[in-house]
Amino acid sequence: MNEAFVRLEIHDKVGVVTFFHPKSNSLPGEILNKLAQTITQASDNKLINVIVLRSEGDKAFCAGASFDELIAIDNFEQGKEFFSGFAKVINAMRNSDKFIITRVQAKAVGGGVGLVAASDYALAMQGAAIKLSEFDLGIGPFVVGPAVERKIGTTAFAQISIDTQWYNETWALNKGLYANVYYSLDDLNNAVTELAGRLSKMSPDATMELKKIFRQGTENWDTLLFERAEISGRLVLSDFTKDFINNFKLGKR
Repeated sequence: MNEAFVRLEIHDKVGVVTFFHPKSNSLPGEILNKLAQTITQASDNKLINVIVLRSEGDKAFCAGASFDELIAIDNFEQGKEFFSGFAKVINAMRNSDKFIITRVQAKAVGGGVGLVAASDYALAMQGAAIKLSEFDLGIGPFVVGPAVERKIGTTAFAQISIDTQWYNETWALNKGLYANVYYSLDDLNNAVTELAGRLSKMSPDATMELKKIFRQGTENWDTLLFERAEISGRLVLSDFTKDFINNFKLGKR
């Protein structure tokens, strides 16, 4: 596989949304927009009762923002537009009236952690460590922050935002980011399939009402996340960020 994609497959009322990028499932703007559109499409499809979000491959669940795209941003509007892509995906997940199960088969970085946090239920594989690396870049987890903070709490969110090291799957499980961790890929896949199959048979009306309760207190995210995108869009233009990414690409970070 060399070409990035987002696809939707339907199996017995389960909509499986899969994304892929050859660079560790990173998220350039095109993939972010397609992901938001596909999640909305699955949410609106009456043949789907539950959504599974997954990525292809086994090296990384998601490497977050595309460094290639970040380094190419040269004005505020471009920066705001890029980071608005994360806002669109998180809001698509939040506004869905269907449960979204996220399968985390490997590490998640930055925006990838935001995808996990925005889901209703996340099942992970041993080794699925997480990292919020945005502060290292001279930015910050501004757009994904509300979803991550809501999921794991303010103290834990502050910890991983400030101390940008890797946090293992046990830490993520204990903080509530993951609902369970499995020690083989077969066990993870079976657990996702079993849960999705069970939820697909539940009342869609009851699911919708539960989702309304789960998203209470997020009503301002339709504006808040785009305001946060403006902060990131401004900071990404700094010399600090450009130098960090260039040094990273040269292997100096």
